[in-house]
Amino acid sequence: MFSSYTFPSGVEVKNRVIMAPMTNFGSHDDGTVSEKELSYYRKRAGGVGTVITACAFVTPSGKGFQGEFGAHDDSMIDSLKSLASTIKGEGAKAILQIFHGGRMCPPELVPNGEIVSASAVPAEREGAQTPRELMEDEIESIIQDFGHAARRAVEAGFDGVELHGANTFLIQQFFSPHSNRRSDKWGGTLENRLRFPLAVIEEVKKAVNKATNAPFIIGYRLSPEERENPGITMEDTLTLVDVLTNQELDYIHLSLGEFFQSSMRDKESTTPIIEMIREKVNGRTPIIGVGSIYAAEDAKKAFSSGIPLIALGHELIIDPQWVQKMESGRENDIETELDPTAQEQLVVPDSLWNAIINSPGWFPIKKQ
Repeated sequence: MFSSYTFPSGVEVKNRVIMAPMTNFGSHDDGTVSEKELSYYRKRAGGVGTVITACAFVTPSGKGFQGEFGAHDDSMIDSLKSLASTIKGEGAKAILQIFHGGRMCPPELVPNGEIVSASAVPAEREGAQTPRELMEDEIESIIQDFGHAARRAVEAGFDGVELHGANTFLIQQFFSPHSNRRSDKWGGTLENRLRFPLAVIEEVKKAVNKATNAPFIIGYRLSPEERENPGITMEDTLTLVDVLTNQELDYIHLSLGEFFQSSMRDKESTTPIIEMIREKVNGRTPIIGVGSIYAAEDAKKAFSSGIPLIALGHELIIDPQWVQKMESGRENDIETELDPTAQEQLVVPDSLWNAIINSPGWFPIKKQ
């Protein structure tokens, strides 16, 4: 857990614990990072080897959350620079997660209130609006926007970018047979549904290689399954993972609620998804595992699976000193439930704190 690790690109990190990307709703309305966010990251970047930031939208039509920071324009570079330098100043490597929200964007956050996606198919959730199907020139433009955002990450001093192909956002929407019903080269067959994510990867790699000769991390996050029918299946994802291992990526990051969870579509399968993916990858690309790691034993069990890197999300909000406590043998001092009176000492922005406190079951919360 505390040995150094070198990614395929050559970037070395001090340990194998990563702060998972978590939206914190704390940015200014213009997309710039706030001082509260910088304090929040500063509080948590001292122990982990790497911080993957909350998602940054690559174009105005892709803003997915209120209080989300942007990577959509060169005017954002100074803002992003403050975030990268804050994280790196505490000794961690900084990775900027970049994304487009697609049909999951709230209409009030995007130009003209018009949400877009691979096809004009609404999400299966209450109140979901039907998005407009993107035209081919718009698809090409968004692919270029991902490249521009990656170049801005280089210029801002980040050590890498993560392409957010998970959690039902646009990259996943193109891969999904639920949200992608196109009949052109961007949809239909599994091969065509892979075209957009692969084009984004290619564009980002090209932009990074043009912007710097230094080692720079490029990772990809994915959600293995969808509940919808039709929806992404494990068979689809194993094909995706196999293709991703040929893209010279630094890692594949799985978005899971539980580290060892099994398929939610195939109730008869008891094999953990992470094991299926580890077997398919077969050492060709590093894997980051995540999901409900709170106590020391959770982390030890996760590492015993052979996965080289683990990410902590909620737990680093609950106990920002988790890594330091583990490393110094103070495992019994680790907090695994959120203290609802400790917002100030935990340095959590109001918007995120209120979302946590007002969403029962989202976090384990200590009884008062």
